[in-house]
Amino acid sequence: MRVVLNMKKQETSIQFLDQFLPPGAFEHVAPFFQSHIIHLTLTHERKSVMGDYRHPWRANPHHRISVNATLNPYSFLVTLLHELAHMRTYIHFQNRVQPHGKEWKEEFRKILVDFIGKRLFPPDVEKALIAYLHNPAASTCTDPHLYKALYKYDKRKSGHQLVESFKIKACFATDDGQIFRMEEKMRTRYRCKSLHSGKMYLFQGIMEVRAVENEVAERQPFYR
Repeated sequence: MRVVLNMKKQETSIQFLDQFLPPGAFEHVAPFFQSHIIHLTLTHERKSVMGDYRHPWRANPHHRISVNATLNPYSFLVTLLHELAHMRTYIHFQNRVQPHGKEWKEEFRKILVDFIGKRLFPPDVEKALIAYLHNPAASTCTDPHLYKALYKYDKRKSGHQLVESFKIKACFATDDGQIFRMEEKMRTRYRCKSLHSGKMYLFQGIMEVRAVENEVAERQPFYR
């Protein structure tokens, strides 16, 4: 087995990966690394992406996969399988297909189905994954049912929760410090008012934000 696992620029054995996976998952993941040289990098939290795949090229002739090390074990496993599906799609089709087209979806289904029914995931996550298999998306964040099932197992920051958990007129802050007030629940999103500008914005219910006390919100210029 030829694998490079790179975390903090230190190479180590693929066995190190076991501590990031659900119990029993390593033995099902390890065979993917037997036929190819894979540079697997575990990164610190990235807001915009949970994982990434880079195909081989002349200056770097190896498959490269990165996964956020801060993900909970179930999110980590789903993300790793997502990227391994990209690797297998590239091996079969190179750059002749769309990144998340039907070819990648089929590869992801083939991989993911082998991890279902083995008690690797909690029942709620497995149920969401089975539904997700019908039409895998480019990111688990775009499937609200799967995202919420996985989110339950995150180590959450103090005071943080999903937008959909706030009641009407409750206030929350985004990562950039802006404060919003929940105004209306729409069909798939939430209409919220910026207490900095007075403008209205639409938020996805699965966006993680920080709860804000009323006295803090009341000091904003457009609170009324």
